[in-house]
Amino acid sequence: MATTTTTPTSQRSTSLKILSQPQVKSLLDEAQQKFAQEEGVSFGAVNMHFKKPFEHTFTAPQRPHTTLLFGGLTFRHEHLLKGVFESLGYKTAVVPTPNVDAFQLGKEYGNNGQCNPTYFTVGNLVQYLQHLRDKQGMSVQEIIDSHVFLTAGACGPCRFGMYEAEYRLALRNAGFDGFRVMLFQQKGGLKQGDLEAGLKMNLDFFAGMVSAFNCGDILSEVANCIRAYETTPGATDKAASESLEFMYRVMQRKQPAELAGTTVGDLLKGKNTKAFDIAEQAVKFLDLLTSEDYIEPLRHVARKFDEVEVDRLQPKPIVKVTGEFWAQTTEGDGNFNMFRFLHSEGAEVITEPIATWLAYMLWQTKIKARDRHGLVEKADEVKWYELGKRAQLEVGYMKKRAIAKVADTIFRREYSRMVEALGHIAHEIVDMDEMERLGHGFYHTRSEGGEGHLEVSKNIYYSHKGLAHMVLSLKPFGCMPSTQSDGAQSAVVNRYKEMIFLPIETSGEGEINAHSRVQMALGEAKAKAKREFAEVLSGLPYSLEELKAYVDAHPEMKRPMYQFPRHNPRVVGTGANFALHVAERMQADGVKPKQVRDAAE
Repeated sequence: MATTTTTPTSQRSTSLKILSQPQVKSLLDEAQQKFAQEEGVSFGAVNMHFKKPFEHTFTAPQRPHTTLLFGGLTFRHEHLLKGVFESLGYKTAVVPTPNVDAFQLGKEYGNNGQCNPTYFTVGNLVQYLQHLRDKQGMSVQEIIDSHVFLTAGACGPCRFGMYEAEYRLALRNAGFDGFRVMLFQQKGGLKQGDLEAGLKMNLDFFAGMVSAFNCGDILSEVANCIRAYETTPGATDKAASESLEFMYRVMQRKQPAELAGTTVGDLLKGKNTKAFDIAEQAVKFLDLLTSEDYIEPLRHVARKFDEVEVDRLQPKPIVKVTGEFWAQTTEGDGNFNMFRFLHSEGAEVITEPIATWLAYMLWQTKIKARDRHGLVEKADEVKWYELGKRAQLEVGYMKKRAIAKVADTIFRREYSRMVEALGHIAHEIVDMDEMERLGHGFYHTRSEGGEGHLEVSKNIYYSHKGLAHMVLSLKPFGCMPSTQSDGAQSAVVNRYKEMIFLPIETSGEGEINAHSRVQMALGEAKAKAKREFAEVLSGLPYSLEELKAYVDAHPEMKRPMYQFPRHNPRVVGTGANFALHVAERMQADGVKPKQVRDAAE
C-alpha cells in the first residue's frame, strides 16, 4: 500500500529561508534569465484579473444616424421585422442569410470548438461589415460609429450563452474592435447602460416584434403547404414573395396608437404623468386586441395565395421539422437548405414556428411559479400564525400565475386571428401542458437548455396524433441539449414502433451525407404515404380518375384556401384526407360510381 509523505512545517520554513538568501536568489535569477533566453519564454508578472470589455452604448441622440442591424431568422421574419422597426423610426438593415463563406470567416476569426450557429452568425456579421468596408467604401471607424447589431442571447448551458463574447472576439480579430453588439436576453431584457436607450423596449416594440414573428411563421407554413401541391412550379413562390412585400409595407406604415395629442391625453399629462402613462398603455393594449391593422391585409394575402392552383389528389409524405432553434429555423447553408431539399424530393414540410418558442417561455414562467408555490426563501421568515404574510405570499403567487395565463391567452388569440385570416391552413400553437404530459416520462420537463423536453414531445405529438409521416430533427454538430434529446428519443422510438424519426447534425460541411440520410428515411415515409393513399382509395366506391374528374368539374376544390375536414385521425396524408372528402361530397351530390352506372346501362 502506497504511503504519502509530507514535509514537516519546520523543514519547509528552513527551505524558504535558504531560498531568500541573497546568494541563492542571485543564482536562481541568473538561471531563470538564461532559461528565458534559450527557450524564448517570459517570467514577467501577469495580471490575471479579468476586466469586462468597455461597451460602447447606443443612446437616443444617436438614433437618427445609426443603422440597426439584425439577422439570424428566416428572410421572411427579418423582412417583416425591418418594417416594424422602420415604423418605430429606426434606420435598419438586414444581414443576409449566412452562407458557407460566412461559416469559414467565423472559424477564421472566432474560437475553436464552437457550434455551427455560432460560426455562421458571427461570420455572417463580419462578412457584412467587410462588404461595407471593401465594396461600399466605408471606413472602419465610420462603420463602428454608424451601426449597431441586435441579436439574441441566453444564459443557456451551451455555447449559445457565449454569443456576446464570440461576437466581440471575432469582430476584434477581423479589425472591427469596438463595434456595438446588443443582446436581447431571453431573461432580463436588453443589456444597456443607464443612459436613455437608443432602442426603446416598450409595448409598441414588443407588440410589433411579436406580430412580425407570428406573421412570418404563418406565411412560411402556408407557403409550404401550398408549394407541395402546386400545378404550376414557382407559382407559390411568386405569390409568397408578393405577399411578403405587401405585409412589409403594411407593417412599415403601421402607426402606434397614441393618447398624446388628444383632449383626454393632454388633460391627464398636464395633471398626472403616471395616470397618463397608464392610460396610454391601456389604449395601446386595446388597439392591439381590437384593431384589424394586420388581419384585413392578411385576408388580402389569402386571396393572393388562393390564385395558385393545386392538385391535392396525390400521395406525399408530411415531414415535421424540429430540433435546435437556429438549425430548424434558418433557410440556407446553415441547415443544408433542408426545406428546399425536402420539397424537391416530393415532401410536404411543416416548419416549426417561432411562436412555439415564445409559448414555451410563457409556460416556463407559469410552471416555475407553480413549482415554487409554498416555498419561502428563509424558512423562519413566516411563522404558522402570521396569516397576513401567508396571504400576501398567496396573492403574489396567484398574481404571477394570472399574468402568465393572460399573456399566454392573448398571445394565442392573436396568433389564431392571423391563422384564420390567412385561410386557416396553418396549425395552431401546440398546447404546452400537453407537451409536458407527453414528454415528461422520457425527458424531465424541468431540465432547461435548448428546447428542453419539446423535441421529444413534438416527436410524439406529430407522429402519434397522425399529423406527420416523419419527424426530422435538425441540430448543430455537438449541440448539448439536442444530443440529450436524441438519447431520450431512442426510448420514444422503441415505445412508438410506427414512427419515423431522423436526427441530423448540421455543420458547415457534410451536406451530401446529410441529404443522403434524409433520402433514405424519406423513402420509408413515401412508401408509408403511398400505402395509406392506396388503402383509402380501395375503400372508396369511386376510382382515382372519378375523383379527379369531379374536382375538375368543381374548380373551387383546386384552390389552396378550400377547407375540408379530416375525420379519420389514422389518416395522415393530405392526399388521402382530400380523397375521403371528395368521395363524401360526391355521395352527398348523388354521384353514382362508374361501375354502378355501367351495370345500370
